[in-house]
Amino acid sequence: MFCVGLTGGIGSGKTTVANFFSELGVTIIDCDQITRDLTQLGTTGLNSIIKHFGSTILTAAQELDRKKLRNIIFNNPKEKEWLEFTLHPLILAEIHKQIQSAAPPYCVVVIPLLAEKQEYFAFLNRICVVDAPESSRKIWAAKRDQSSYSEINKIMNSQYTALQRLSIADDVIHNEKDLESLKIQVQHLHRFYIDLACNYSAGG
Repeated sequence: MFCVGLTGGIGSGKTTVANFFSELGVTIIDCDQITRDLTQLGTTGLNSIIKHFGSTILTAAQELDRKKLRNIIFNNPKEKEWLEFTLHPLILAEIHKQIQSAAPPYCVVVIPLLAEKQEYFAFLNRICVVDAPESSRKIWAAKRDQSSYSEINKIMNSQYTALQRLSIADDVIHNEKDLESLKIQVQHLHRFYIDLACNYSAGG
């Protein structure tokens, strides 16, 4: 299966772009959704997290308190390393499983921290980066996550820079105008990826 990795910084518009690809019939494999699924009540992932951090990492509804966990790993690199070591093998296994069942000719794998996690490169044939002005990203992310600008700045500072993300890109989607402009870029890339995928499956 021809796989396109879709990435971008927080608030760049990855989800909107992924939705446009989905509307065109492309299978979307979302790493954030996989992570959420792997940390639901009763899963191996959540049980490991509870064992490590204690039951205070849960909400009153006995669900993972994702905001609390995010604050912990942003302030403690060792805890971040532990969480990644614990969850990444599970995430990778689920990605491969979903790739195997994806509809041809190609699929899109949404990986927010792809630039930082180059072990994901092994199963990708193409990397597409969604790029947007930093000022716009802050506004969008703060509104979406109901977070303060200082919290968004902290997340941005923990991620690779736009230039670092662009350095791994085969293709770039510029999210600077309106949704129609974004949609047109996706449509152009969709046709391009179909050609690449057909050539790939033919062994070309």
